[in-house]
Amino acid sequence: MTLGITLGDPCGIGPEVTRLALASGELPADVSYRILGSSEGFQPGKPDARSARAAWDSLEESVALLKRGKIAGVVTAPVAKANLAAIGYPFPGQTEFYAHAFDVANYAMLLTGPHLTVALVTIHEPLARVPALLNKEEIVRVGNLLLAHLLQLGVATPRIAVAGLNPHAGEDGHMGREEIEIIRPAVDILNAPAPHFHGPLPPDTLFHAAAQGTYDAVLCMFHDQGLIPLKLLDFDTAVNVTLGLPIARTSPDHGTAFNIAGHGTARPHSMIQAIKLAVQLTP
Repeated sequence: MTLGITLGDPCGIGPEVTRLALASGELPADVSYRILGSSEGFQPGKPDARSARAAWDSLEESVALLKRGKIAGVVTAPVAKANLAAIGYPFPGQTEFYAHAFDVANYAMLLTGPHLTVALVTIHEPLARVPALLNKEEIVRVGNLLLAHLLQLGVATPRIAVAGLNPHAGEDGHMGREEIEIIRPAVDILNAPAPHFHGPLPPDTLFHAAAQGTYDAVLCMFHDQGLIPLKLLDFDTAVNVTLGLPIARTSPDHGTAFNIAGHGTARPHSMIQAIKLAVQLTP
């Protein structure tokens, strides 16, 4: 099996953590790795339109290779979203890029580490838009993708906590009615086949229980609700996964870190875990 690894923005730490991961001795030995992109001719920590274009090109190359069967899955190093947007990249992130490339509407973002696994109902959206974007159908859709992912990983009876949107999960409607009118009905639909989902639960307490092992994953209503606790506990080892694709796509859960690129201080742990998980998710 051959796994592709994009270098992301070549002025960031993507090339460095990729090199360190491949030299770590911690990766599966029976897998070949194909590097997509190059850092040659770029200065670490000095991104520009040319480095953004190189990052975009490596994504396009990965899709071409995936569709031709030349690589079985892909791990993507971090890109600079603002720099990509400045050159016309039409997607909020890499998750949406791959969903569009494979014509997949039923996809979701999942982040996972040793302590927490979180899936997001809304992804790269302004916080002010989240309440209007929440609906039963989206919660059920992402919840089912999360359940399928856990089953694929061999979790026989997944236990999934569902986060409320409001403080105290709405306090019986006193702090918001989304839990009563949207989230609870969605949980009932998700539990119709089997009771894997628990909630809506107060967001300020459920992550402690999840980190202690009470739940296998958390279904979160918006981006920062899930990523703040995840990055607090699993900053160096978390992995981003795009659910719903016909291929495995993972990414280290950190940014380009232009400020430390080329200083020799970047740590490859998240990239190592991203590669391992991509291998695990590839048939």
